[in-house]
Amino acid sequence: MSEISKREGIIGDLFNESQYILLCEDSINALKRIEDEKFDLIITSPPYNVGKEYEVKQSIEKYLETQKEIIKQLVRVLSPRGSICWEVGNYVDSGEVFPLDIFYYNIFKQFNLKLRNRIIWRFGHGLHASKRFSGRYETILWFTKNDKYIFNLDDVRVPSKYPGKRHFKGPNKGKLSGNPKGKNPSDVWEIIIKDWEQEIWDIPNVKANHPEKTEHPCQYPIELVERCILALTEKNSWILDPFCGVGSTVIAALKNNRNVIGVDKEKKYIDIALERIKEYERGTLKIRPITKPIYSPPPNSKLATYPQEWLERVNKV
Repeated sequence: MSEISKREGIIGDLFNESQYILLCEDSINALKRIEDEKFDLIITSPPYNVGKEYEVKQSIEKYLETQKEIIKQLVRVLSPRGSICWEVGNYVDSGEVFPLDIFYYNIFKQFNLKLRNRIIWRFGHGLHASKRFSGRYETILWFTKNDKYIFNLDDVRVPSKYPGKRHFKGPNKGKLSGNPKGKNPSDVWEIIIKDWEQEIWDIPNVKANHPEKTEHPCQYPIELVERCILALTEKNSWILDPFCGVGSTVIAALKNNRNVIGVDKEKKYIDIALERIKEYERGTLKIRPITKPIYSPPPNSKLATYPQEWLERVNKV
Protein backbone atom coordinates (compact mmCIF):
# COMPACT_ATOMS: atom_id res chain seq x y z
CA MET A 1 0.00 0.00 0.00
CA SER A 2 1.10 3.57 -0.63
CA GLU A 3 -0.42 6.43 1.31
CA ILE A 4 0.41 9.79 -0.26
CA SER A 5 -0.44 13.26 0.99
CA LYS A 6 0.67 15.52 -1.84
CA ARG A 7 3.30 14.03 -4.10
CA GLU A 8 4.17 15.76 -7.34
CA GLY A 9 4.34 13.99 -10.67
CA ILE A 10 2.55 11.08 -12.31
CA ILE A 11 1.19 8.32 -10.07
CA GLY A 12 1.82 5.65 -12.71
CA ASP A 13 4.65 3.76 -10.95
CA LEU A 14 2.40 2.98 -8.01
CA PHE A 15 0.14 0.84 -10.20
CA ASN A 16 2.95 -1.71 -10.28
CA GLU A 17 3.62 -1.58 -6.53
CA SER A 18 0.33 -1.77 -4.70
CA GLN A 19 -2.99 -3.53 -4.42
CA TYR A 20 -4.45 -0.36 -2.95
CA ILE A 21 -3.46 3.28 -2.76
CA LEU A 22 -4.91 6.00 -0.53
CA LEU A 23 -4.42 9.61 -1.62
CA CYS A 24 -5.14 12.41 0.83
CA GLU A 25 -5.74 15.35 -1.47
CA ASP A 26 -8.36 17.08 -3.57
CA SER A 27 -9.75 14.74 -6.23
CA ILE A 28 -9.18 17.05 -9.18
CA ASN A 29 -5.48 17.40 -8.30
CA ALA A 30 -5.01 13.66 -7.91
CA LEU A 31 -6.82 12.89 -11.17
CA LYS A 32 -4.58 15.24 -13.14
CA ARG A 33 -1.61 13.12 -12.06
CA ILE A 34 -3.07 9.82 -13.27
CA GLU A 35 -2.40 8.57 -16.78
CA ASP A 36 -5.18 7.95 -19.31
CA GLU A 37 -7.44 4.86 -19.34
CA LYS A 38 -6.19 3.22 -16.13
CA PHE A 39 -9.46 2.10 -14.48
CA ASP A 40 -12.05 -0.52 -15.39
CA LEU A 41 -14.45 0.88 -12.80
CA ILE A 42 -14.92 4.27 -11.21
CA ILE A 43 -17.47 4.06 -8.43
CA THR A 44 -18.27 6.75 -5.89
CA SER A 45 -20.83 8.87 -4.12
CA PRO A 46 -19.89 12.54 -4.62
CA PRO A 47 -20.81 15.32 -2.17
CA TYR A 48 -24.48 16.27 -2.54
CA ASN A 49 -24.02 20.01 -1.86
CA VAL A 50 -26.05 19.79 1.34
CA GLY A 51 -23.50 21.47 3.63
CA LYS A 52 -21.82 18.47 5.26
CA GLU A 53 -18.57 19.08 7.11
CA TYR A 54 -16.46 18.14 4.08
CA GLU A 55 -18.17 20.54 1.62
CA VAL A 56 -19.22 24.17 1.27
CA LYS A 57 -22.81 24.57 0.18
CA GLN A 58 -23.16 26.68 -2.97
CA SER A 59 -25.63 27.28 -5.75
CA ILE A 60 -26.70 24.19 -7.66
CA GLU A 61 -25.22 25.72 -10.82
CA LYS A 62 -21.79 26.31 -9.26
CA TYR A 63 -21.81 22.88 -7.65
CA LEU A 64 -22.47 21.15 -10.97
CA GLU A 65 -19.78 23.20 -12.73
CA THR A 66 -17.22 21.94 -10.21
CA GLN A 67 -18.40 18.35 -10.60
CA LYS A 68 -18.23 18.62 -14.38
CA GLU A 69 -14.50 19.37 -14.17
CA ILE A 70 -13.98 16.25 -12.07
CA ILE A 71 -16.11 14.10 -14.40
CA LYS A 72 -14.04 15.30 -17.37
CA GLN A 73 -10.94 13.87 -15.69
CA LEU A 74 -12.76 10.66 -14.71
CA VAL A 75 -13.75 9.99 -18.30
CA ARG A 76 -10.14 10.48 -19.34
CA VAL A 77 -8.77 7.91 -16.86
CA LEU A 78 -11.55 5.37 -17.58
CA SER A 79 -10.50 2.39 -19.71
CA PRO A 80 -12.27 1.75 -23.04
CA ARG A 81 -14.08 -1.24 -21.47
CA GLY A 82 -14.71 0.57 -18.23
CA SER A 83 -17.77 1.76 -16.31
CA ILE A 84 -18.65 4.67 -14.05
CA CYS A 85 -21.14 4.08 -11.23
CA TRP A 86 -22.29 7.42 -9.81
CA GLU A 87 -24.38 7.08 -6.63
CA VAL A 88 -26.39 10.18 -5.71
CA GLY A 89 -29.44 11.29 -3.77
CA ASN A 90 -31.29 14.60 -3.81
CA TYR A 91 -30.22 18.17 -3.18
CA VAL A 92 -32.90 20.00 -1.20
CA ASP A 93 -33.09 23.80 -1.07
CA SER A 94 -35.85 25.64 0.83
CA GLY A 95 -38.00 22.54 0.72
CA GLU A 96 -37.61 22.07 -3.05
CA VAL A 97 -36.10 18.78 -4.23
CA PHE A 98 -33.48 18.71 -6.99
CA PRO A 99 -32.92 15.06 -8.09
CA LEU A 100 -29.18 15.04 -8.73
CA ASP A 101 -29.21 12.05 -11.06
CA ILE A 102 -31.24 14.07 -13.58
CA PHE A 103 -28.67 16.87 -13.57
CA TYR A 104 -25.73 14.47 -13.70
CA TYR A 105 -27.18 12.55 -16.64
CA ASN A 106 -26.80 15.60 -18.87
CA ILE A 107 -23.20 16.12 -17.77
CA PHE A 108 -22.17 12.54 -18.52
CA LYS A 109 -23.88 12.70 -21.91
CA GLN A 110 -21.76 15.75 -22.78
CA PHE A 111 -18.77 13.40 -22.59
CA ASN A 112 -20.50 10.82 -24.83
CA LEU A 113 -20.97 8.21 -22.13
CA LYS A 114 -23.88 5.78 -22.44
CA LEU A 115 -26.29 5.06 -19.61
CA ARG A 116 -26.77 1.31 -19.10
CA ASN A 117 -28.91 1.34 -15.96
CA ARG A 118 -30.42 3.71 -13.45
CA ILE A 119 -30.32 1.52 -10.36
CA ILE A 120 -32.46 2.20 -7.32
CA TRP A 121 -30.99 1.71 -3.84
CA ARG A 122 -33.80 1.57 -1.30
CA PHE A 123 -33.22 1.78 2.43
CA GLY A 124 -35.56 1.80 5.40
CA HIS A 125 -34.23 4.54 7.65
CA GLY A 126 -33.49 8.25 7.40
CA LEU A 127 -34.82 11.66 8.31
CA HIS A 128 -38.59 11.97 8.54
CA ALA A 129 -39.91 14.78 6.36
CA SER A 130 -42.83 16.89 7.59
CA LYS A 131 -43.86 18.72 4.39
CA ARG A 132 -43.24 15.97 1.82
CA PHE A 133 -42.91 12.19 1.75
CA SER A 134 -39.79 10.91 3.50
CA GLY A 135 -36.96 10.05 1.10
CA ARG A 136 -35.92 6.41 1.25
CA TYR A 137 -33.91 5.79 -1.90
CA GLU A 138 -30.89 6.93 -3.87
CA THR A 139 -29.83 6.13 -7.41
CA ILE A 140 -26.76 4.69 -9.08
CA LEU A 141 -26.17 5.84 -12.64
CA TRP A 142 -24.15 3.22 -14.54
CA PHE A 143 -22.39 4.65 -17.60
CA THR A 144 -19.97 3.05 -20.03
CA LYS A 145 -17.48 4.58 -22.41
CA ASN A 146 -18.16 2.19 -25.30
CA ASP A 147 -20.53 -0.57 -26.35
CA LYS A 148 -17.92 -3.24 -25.58
CA TYR A 149 -17.63 -3.14 -21.79
CA ILE A 150 -16.98 -5.59 -18.96
CA PHE A 151 -20.18 -7.21 -17.73
CA ASN A 152 -19.93 -10.47 -15.80
CA LEU A 153 -23.60 -11.40 -15.57
CA ASP A 154 -22.95 -14.92 -14.27
CA ASP A 155 -21.20 -13.49 -11.19
CA VAL A 156 -24.33 -11.64 -10.06
CA ARG A 157 -27.23 -13.82 -11.23
CA VAL A 158 -30.06 -14.41 -8.76
CA PRO A 159 -32.07 -17.63 -8.29
CA SER A 160 -34.87 -18.09 -10.82
CA LYS A 161 -38.42 -17.82 -9.55
CA TYR A 162 -39.51 -20.75 -11.76
CA PRO A 163 -36.39 -22.88 -12.40
CA GLY A 164 -38.51 -25.72 -13.77
CA LYS A 165 -40.26 -23.62 -16.42
CA ARG A 166 -40.04 -25.04 -19.97
CA HIS A 167 -40.70 -23.75 -23.48
CA PHE A 168 -44.26 -24.64 -24.46
CA LYS A 169 -43.86 -24.26 -28.22
CA GLY A 170 -41.34 -23.74 -31.00
CA PRO A 171 -38.09 -25.59 -31.70
CA ASN A 172 -37.19 -25.67 -27.98
CA LYS A 173 -40.56 -27.04 -26.85
CA GLY A 174 -40.15 -29.09 -23.68
CA LYS A 175 -36.66 -27.76 -22.93
CA LEU A 176 -35.91 -25.68 -19.85
CA SER A 177 -36.40 -21.99 -20.68
CA GLY A 178 -34.25 -20.43 -17.96
CA ASN A 179 -30.55 -20.32 -17.25
CA PRO A 180 -29.45 -22.96 -14.70
CA LYS A 181 -27.16 -20.35 -13.13
CA GLY A 182 -30.14 -18.10 -12.37
CA LYS A 183 -31.73 -15.00 -13.85
CA ASN A 184 -30.50 -11.51 -14.53
CA PRO A 185 -31.36 -9.19 -11.61
CA SER A 186 -33.40 -6.13 -12.49
CA ASP A 187 -32.31 -2.53 -11.94
CA VAL A 188 -34.24 -2.32 -8.65
CA TRP A 189 -32.80 -4.82 -6.17
CA GLU A 190 -33.61 -6.04 -2.68
CA ILE A 191 -30.99 -7.90 -0.66
CA ILE A 192 -33.03 -9.20 2.25
CA ILE A 193 -33.19 -13.01 2.46
CA LYS A 194 -30.49 -15.12 0.87
CA ASP A 195 -27.85 -13.72 -1.41
CA TRP A 196 -29.40 -11.50 -4.11
CA GLU A 197 -32.73 -13.34 -4.37
CA GLN A 198 -34.99 -10.33 -4.57
CA GLU A 199 -34.95 -7.53 -7.11
CA ILE A 200 -34.76 -4.34 -5.08
CA TRP A 201 -31.53 -3.00 -3.62
CA ASP A 202 -32.97 -2.83 -0.10
CA ILE A 203 -29.55 -2.63 1.53
CA PRO A 204 -29.64 -0.90 4.93
CA ASN A 205 -27.89 2.44 4.99
CA VAL A 206 -25.07 2.91 7.48
CA LYS A 207 -26.76 4.38 10.54
CA ALA A 208 -26.11 4.05 14.29
CA ASN A 209 -26.63 0.28 14.64
CA HIS A 210 -24.93 -0.75 11.40
CA PRO A 211 -21.78 -2.79 12.16
CA GLU A 212 -19.73 -0.74 9.68
CA LYS A 213 -20.65 2.67 11.14
CA THR A 214 -17.83 5.22 11.57
CA GLU A 215 -17.96 8.96 12.21
CA HIS A 216 -18.46 9.74 8.51
CA PRO A 217 -21.96 11.31 8.15
CA CYS A 218 -22.73 9.85 4.70
CA GLN A 219 -20.98 6.49 4.70
CA TYR A 220 -22.29 3.91 2.26
CA PRO A 221 -22.21 0.16 2.97
CA ILE A 222 -19.60 -2.20 1.57
CA GLU A 223 -22.22 -4.54 0.14
CA LEU A 224 -23.60 -1.72 -2.02
CA VAL A 225 -20.30 -1.66 -3.91
CA GLU A 226 -19.75 -5.39 -4.21
CA ARG A 227 -22.27 -6.25 -6.92
CA CYS A 228 -20.92 -3.45 -9.11
CA ILE A 229 -17.38 -4.69 -8.62
CA LEU A 230 -18.28 -8.31 -9.38
CA ALA A 231 -20.31 -7.43 -12.47
CA LEU A 232 -18.20 -4.64 -13.96
CA THR A 233 -14.58 -5.62 -13.30
CA GLU A 234 -12.30 -8.62 -13.56
CA LYS A 235 -9.81 -9.98 -11.07
CA ASN A 236 -6.81 -7.64 -10.84
CA SER A 237 -8.74 -4.78 -12.48
CA TRP A 238 -8.03 -1.30 -11.13
CA ILE A 239 -10.91 0.57 -9.46
CA LEU A 240 -11.07 4.25 -8.48
CA ASP A 241 -13.15 6.02 -5.85
CA PRO A 242 -12.47 9.78 -6.12
CA PHE A 243 -14.50 10.55 -2.96
CA CYS A 244 -13.58 7.48 -0.93
CA GLY A 245 -14.47 8.75 2.56
CA VAL A 246 -13.72 6.00 5.07
CA GLY A 247 -12.82 3.44 2.42
CA SER A 248 -15.90 1.26 1.77
CA THR A 249 -14.99 0.94 -1.92
CA VAL A 250 -11.39 0.11 -1.08
CA ILE A 251 -12.44 -2.70 1.25
CA ALA A 252 -15.02 -4.06 -1.22
CA ALA A 253 -12.31 -4.13 -3.91
CA LEU A 254 -9.77 -5.92 -1.69
CA LYS A 255 -12.45 -8.38 -0.58
CA ASN A 256 -12.92 -9.37 -4.23
CA ASN A 257 -9.27 -9.45 -5.36
CA ARG A 258 -9.24 -6.14 -7.20
CA ASN A 259 -6.76 -3.24 -7.09
CA VAL A 260 -8.04 0.14 -6.01
CA ILE A 261 -7.20 3.81 -5.49
CA GLY A 262 -9.18 5.85 -2.98
CA VAL A 263 -8.95 9.65 -2.87
CA ASP A 264 -10.29 11.98 -0.20
CA LYS A 265 -9.22 15.45 0.88
CA GLU A 266 -10.17 14.90 4.54
CA LYS A 267 -7.21 13.40 6.41
CA LYS A 268 -9.35 12.11 9.27
CA TYR A 269 -11.35 9.98 6.83
CA ILE A 270 -8.22 8.67 5.15
CA ASP A 271 -6.90 7.74 8.59
CA ILE A 272 -10.12 5.87 9.38
CA ALA A 273 -10.00 4.15 5.98
CA LEU A 274 -6.43 3.03 6.62
CA GLU A 275 -7.36 1.63 10.02
CA ARG A 276 -10.38 -0.19 8.57
CA ILE A 277 -8.16 -1.73 5.88
CA LYS A 278 -5.72 -2.93 8.54
CA GLU A 279 -8.63 -4.45 10.47
CA TYR A 280 -9.82 -6.16 7.29
CA GLU A 281 -6.36 -7.62 6.72
CA ARG A 282 -6.32 -8.87 10.33
CA GLY A 283 -9.79 -10.37 9.90
CA THR A 284 -11.29 -8.18 12.64
CA LEU A 285 -13.25 -5.65 10.56
CA LYS A 286 -17.01 -5.81 11.11
CA ILE A 287 -18.70 -6.17 7.71
CA ARG A 288 -22.40 -6.72 7.21
CA PRO A 289 -22.72 -10.00 5.22
CA ILE A 290 -24.63 -9.86 1.93
CA THR A 291 -26.66 -12.89 3.05
CA LYS A 292 -27.79 -11.32 6.35
CA PRO A 293 -31.51 -10.50 6.41
CA ILE A 294 -32.62 -6.98 7.32
CA TYR A 295 -33.76 -6.93 10.93
CA SER A 296 -37.48 -6.90 11.62
CA PRO A 297 -38.73 -6.82 15.22
CA PRO A 298 -40.98 -9.75 16.23
CA PRO A 299 -44.70 -8.89 16.19
CA ASN A 300 -45.00 -9.06 19.97
CA SER A 301 -42.05 -6.79 20.73
CA LYS A 302 -42.57 -3.36 22.26
CA LEU A 303 -41.01 -1.76 19.18
CA ALA A 304 -43.64 -3.33 16.90
CA THR A 305 -46.64 -2.73 19.19
CA TYR A 306 -48.57 0.54 19.30
CA PRO A 307 -48.18 2.14 22.76
CA GLN A 308 -51.37 2.48 24.79
CA GLU A 309 -51.11 6.27 24.82
CA TRP A 310 -51.07 6.29 21.01
CA LEU A 311 -54.18 4.13 20.87
CA GLU A 312 -55.96 6.40 23.36
CA ARG A 313 -55.00 9.46 21.31
CA VAL A 314 -56.29 7.88 18.08
CA ASN A 315 -59.58 6.86 19.70
CA LYS A 316 -60.19 10.44 20.81
CA VAL A 317 -59.91 11.76 17.26
